[in-house]
Amino acid sequence: MKHPVRYRTVDVDGLSIFYREAGPPDAPTVLLLHGLPSSSRMFEPLLQRLSDRFHLVAPDYPGFGHSDAPKPNDFSYTFDHLADVIARFIEKIGLSRYHLYMQDYGGPVGFRLALAHPDRVDSLIIQNAVAHDEGLGRIWATRRAFWADRAAHEAALRTNLLSLETTRARHVGSDPRTDRYDPDLWADEFAFLNREGQADIQTELFYDYRNNVASYPAWQAWMRENQPPMLVLWGKYDPSFGLSEPDAYKRDVPAAEVHILEGGHFALDTAADEIAELMDAFLKQNRSSGTLKADPD
Repeated sequence: MKHPVRYRTVDVDGLSIFYREAGPPDAPTVLLLHGLPSSSRMFEPLLQRLSDRFHLVAPDYPGFGHSDAPKPNDFSYTFDHLADVIARFIEKIGLSRYHLYMQDYGGPVGFRLALAHPDRVDSLIIQNAVAHDEGLGRIWATRRAFWADRAAHEAALRTNLLSLETTRARHVGSDPRTDRYDPDLWADEFAFLNREGQADIQTELFYDYRNNVASYPAWQAWMRENQPPMLVLWGKYDPSFGLSEPDAYKRDVPAAEVHILEGGHFALDTAADEIAELMDAFLKQNRSSGTLKADPD
């Protein structure tokens, strides 16, 4: 590769934050925000395909991948806190503008960044990340019960969220062509989830997910007010997030470009070439505009 991937760490307020970086620093930057229970490793297919044209930066959140994972007693695992750490990370490595790629947990982190620092955001690329309540599928019944009564439903939540079966299903979903998926994807993630302290970390963070749902109306209002350039990429076999969600984004941002892909929750598993091509075309059309506004609240 002309621009090989670099694997780096930076100190952010006493935490070692790991990140992957590729591409020329003077090219348009894409900030890649990962989902559960993955890490920046999910973006290796894009780093391999787009680093000749774009500057790609993919951090691991605290508690994920190769970043520090302090115990919940020592670190507040909330999405507000993750977004604060990533905002400081952005400042620490000197990013002033970027396109936001948000997948799953990357949505809650990315929308917080966009509302707090809209002047830094050139566009949104949304891949199976939800900002509307109706986009949460049937699997969320157990998760909503956990939010309503944590003590009564925590054991069921851990099975629903962290089991090997669920970890595999995040990738394969309802795709009938299961032979397209590398089983190392979920085997490695399940090994990560079984590291010491991970179940507690992920349970704490998921309990805070209810605050993302409560924030959906504010995110929707911000999109309607600002009409950001938006590319929506949706793996149609996703068991967690429904196919109604791309249409919901289109209601907020009528000019949004929407593509339904032959993939699951982690669409890069099977559609990396198509995603890279769509991103390349979209990003070339959407250079720095500086038009996004802060949340009025």
